[in-house]
Amino acid sequence: MPDGLYERDILDWADRQSALLRRLARGERVNDAIDWPHVIEEVQDVGLSELRACESLLRQALLHLLKLHLEPDALAVPHWRGEVVGFLGDATGRFTPSMRQRIDLPGLWRLALRQIAAERGTRPAGLPDECPFMLDDLLAKEADPLRLTARLGR
Repeated sequence: MPDGLYERDILDWADRQSALLRRLARGERVNDAIDWPHVIEEVQDVGLSELRACESLLRQALLHLLKLHLEPDALAVPHWRGEVVGFLGDATGRFTPSMRQRIDLPGLWRLALRQIAAERGTRPAGLPDECPFMLDDLLAKEADPLRLTARLGR
């Protein structure tokens, strides 16, 4: 839209565009009023946003699995286990089949390793360079933090 509404007020723009698209779906002629470039961009962004949200949840779960592995006697262990279950449950809820080819689990693992190293001042020894988990391990309905942590060895 040439009036700049998209830049000024995205919520108002979205309301107007959705109303126009509904009218178009009913057969009305409203093509000239639809901000096609931004509509297309927003539709694509919805998918990418969901992908990024799922990846973020998986990375947080990996980070908490690392914490469980590195500090099995910490007072925070019950909290970290709960976080793993929550993050993986939320990731499973957001996951869609088309994400399977796009989720970079090795990259998420490397980020989790970098984050744990940053939190500790150095990368802890003995952690695998390669992600020891498959996506299906993390997205299982009943993913068990203890069983997943055991894959990290020691």
